[in-house]
Amino acid sequence: MTRFVALKESHRNLLRDSRPAGPVDPKEIARLTVRLRSRGDPAELASHAYALAALPLAQRNYATHEDITARYGAHADDLDQLESYAQKHNLLVAHRSTLARTIVLAGALGDLLRAFPANLRRYHHVSGDYRGRQGEILVPVELERIITGIFGFDTRQRRKTPPHLRSLAFASPNANLPADGVAATFFAKTYDFPEQQAAQALDGSGQTIGIIELGGGYRTTDLQAYFARVGLPMPTIVTASGTPGGNPASADDLGDLESMLDLEVAGAVAPGARIVVYFGSTSTDQSLFDTISAAVNDTERRPSVLSISWGKPEDMLTGSLLASLQELFAQAATMGITVCASSGDHGTADLPAQEWDNHVHVDYPASDPFVLGCGGTQIDPASGSDVVWNDQSPFSILQPDGGGWASGGGISQVVAVPSYQAGMKMPPSLATGGTGRGVPDIAMCATNYAVRVDGVDTVSGGTSAVAPLMAALVARLGQAKQKRLGFLNPFLYANAGNGAFRSVVSGDNGIDQTLNGYTAGAPWNPCTGLGTPVGTQILRLL
Repeated sequence: MTRFVALKESHRNLLRDSRPAGPVDPKEIARLTVRLRSRGDPAELASHAYALAALPLAQRNYATHEDITARYGAHADDLDQLESYAQKHNLLVAHRSTLARTIVLAGALGDLLRAFPANLRRYHHVSGDYRGRQGEILVPVELERIITGIFGFDTRQRRKTPPHLRSLAFASPNANLPADGVAATFFAKTYDFPEQQAAQALDGSGQTIGIIELGGGYRTTDLQAYFARVGLPMPTIVTASGTPGGNPASADDLGDLESMLDLEVAGAVAPGARIVVYFGSTSTDQSLFDTISAAVNDTERRPSVLSISWGKPEDMLTGSLLASLQELFAQAATMGITVCASSGDHGTADLPAQEWDNHVHVDYPASDPFVLGCGGTQIDPASGSDVVWNDQSPFSILQPDGGGWASGGGISQVVAVPSYQAGMKMPPSLATGGTGRGVPDIAMCATNYAVRVDGVDTVSGGTSAVAPLMAALVARLGQAKQKRLGFLNPFLYANAGNGAFRSVVSGDNGIDQTLNGYTAGAPWNPCTGLGTPVGTQILRLL
């Protein structure tokens, strides 16, 4: 008889206010992603990333996928042992990767649960019905040392609704006011993105922007119409093969909007870059891990910068998932991949009204130390200055969009203060009163982006727009330096006083009548980070 033990850091709770909906169907076909131990010490990745960041850009020799496989890939014996165990339980090995240290197992849910027992049932929730897991996952004793994570039993999703969606007559990139609904090129000029170097136009040429999408899809006809109407060339946009979601038909309107916002922002500001979209079919934890892993470990397209507009409260991730993602982002840093992630759109709540649990949260992956957290501002029509993005609306489950739209940010409860933030004066956490990684790192305007989606011209925004905008700036800078920029955070903080940013000193990210927030201020704050970037000055400093 097989003896089982609890998988470390696999404990999880149900969503608040979940209602039982019955047992799972043992015949339902499902997939699990199993993460295995590294042949080396993954902590070395973090040390190496910081060592690289301390070197002048020209002296950095980034790791390759081949280097990562050789030093930190999975043991062949571990892969074989897990595959053998899976076959004994009627499970199919759908994918196996030494580089990613993963095996994807497919089979009937009953067989998966016999192989890896877990307390799994179906539940109703206001955010959608889901297959929910409580407690730990069990693994056989003989595999305890080699398995570090199992993802896929739990199917709860994070719905992300870009705010302030409205139809609008299309505006040109040269519109005078952001309120008109403008192409992202307006904001590239607002924040002094470099446009020229010698005789060369800076448009991201030679760079590859990877965009993470957890749902939705895009229509090429919409993209062609959008770029034609704003007078910009159609960028090269491809969908990565081998990612779980492909480029699905348009059935998820909100997912489509997220995808189109990301593509149209990045493509407008860096039309010379190659844009690669990594689709996950859902916004589950498994899909989040699989899709980011696919991008970081893409040996064919090798992105130089990633944009992630999807996330969830860091304290709602299992310890094993958090550790696996942290290793991936440290790996990305050693490979010269800059990762930009939105900081969330609901202020210090980091959850929409329908899902909020009355607690303060910080969004992940923006809170990861190797990720550049991107917050939001809005432009004050009276002064023309950036202030904290906050629509000053209270949460209301009676409103279609729930209200409470504001720049996400705060003090991490799970990530310690990184060395590059050690000299920054930070407020105590509103959740614990303690210290931690401060989020975000930078901010730009999060309102009034003109978007075309599913044949309709509309306006949207949120920090979802800031992540691809920052990724496009990184692409322009990388083109100018003819080098991957990699892990930028230490450089940006070291140069915060050298004119690289304009501080944001007005506003807060609390939810009106609902939840307190943090206030703006210099040189750093948990609403807008270091402030808005001055692109040309950052290039000079590089």
